[in-house]
This record gives sequence, structure tokens and C-alpha cells, in this order.
Amino acid sequence: MTAKTSISLTDDQQAYARALVESRQYPSLSAVLQRGLEMLRRDSEMRDAELQALRSLIDQRRAGAFADLDKGEADTRAMLDRKRKSRAAL
Repeated sequence: MTAKTSISLTDDQQAYARALVESRQYPSLSAVLQRGLEMLRRDSEMRDAELQALRSLIDQRRAGAFADLDKGEADTRAMLDRKRKSRAAL
């Protein structure tokens, strides 16, 4: 099903859309705009899926154990010291 809709484009947008039709990349201005809307929809769906995945990851992290900041810094310093010593031994 299709619905006729009136839209407004800037001069640059109209020129670009007409150029796409004239170069036979699309059969009509409607096809150009339909393709653009489909691309926007896919981008939006992908962004929504990425946000949901990030929210899920955050929820998983929040549910898990947290490392104490002081312990984390001490562990990092110890790891760096071990790496420095192993490089010095070479």
C-alpha cells in the first residue's frame, strides 16, 4: 500500500534527488525518498539494538561483584612492576 504525501525539500536536496533519478540510479523521486527512509529506519533499528546490548552489559556488570578501587590500583601497580622486572631481565 502506498500513500501520497507532500513534502518540502531544500533546493540542494531536490537537485541531488533529481540527479540520482537522471543518472538512472533510481526510477523516481519517490524511490529516492523511500530508499532514504528505509536507510534511516535500519540505522535507527541498529542503534536501538546496540543501545539495548549496552544496557544489558551494564546491567550484567552492575549485578556482578565490584572491584575495590584501592585493590584495583594496587593490582595494576603490581602488574606493571612485574612487566618492568621481566623486561629488565632481558
